[in-house]
Amino acid sequence: MKNGLLATSRFFGLISKLALWLAGTGLVAMTVLVAYQVYMRYVVNASPPWTEGASIMIMSWFIFLGAAVGVREKFHMGFDVLLYALPDSAKPWLRSFSDIAIFAFAFGMVWYGLELAIRGWSVRIPVLGLPQTFTYLPIVVSGVLICLFVLERMALRLAGEPVDAETTDAAVSEA
Repeated sequence: MKNGLLATSRFFGLISKLALWLAGTGLVAMTVLVAYQVYMRYVVNASPPWTEGASIMIMSWFIFLGAAVGVREKFHMGFDVLLYALPDSAKPWLRSFSDIAIFAFAFGMVWYGLELAIRGWSVRIPVLGLPQTFTYLPIVVSGVLICLFVLERMALRLAGEPVDAETTDAAVSEA
């Protein structure tokens, strides 16, 4: 069972890395689009209408994908302040409570994001010609990833894996 859990964790690590690469690529693509828009507006004096809408959509994708990766890597969403005041025996309980809260929030992202995406299918984004659903899909995808990453962390904690080990400067510099 533990080997299967660790294999699943490695798979989620690959998904997390892919999401991070997609987010980084989106950041670069958005930067190029904005630079193109500025060039076309101020040099050529003919700004394409689709660049702003595309940039905003790309930005929402990389923000939400980055948030999901941040949850998996424990850089995003948590109750870290109390961890310093509590005894060591209480810390796993607080971390578990934090994971449950994050899961509930992410589940809400999926539930309500899907509702928005379904409602937006028949509405078109004027400058892009895409269904408005594409505006809400990053919320759904990120919510699913966050749910998976939190469930992974809770399962690893229950299996006795050191998911809550404090990161030291030496460990960070080796990575």
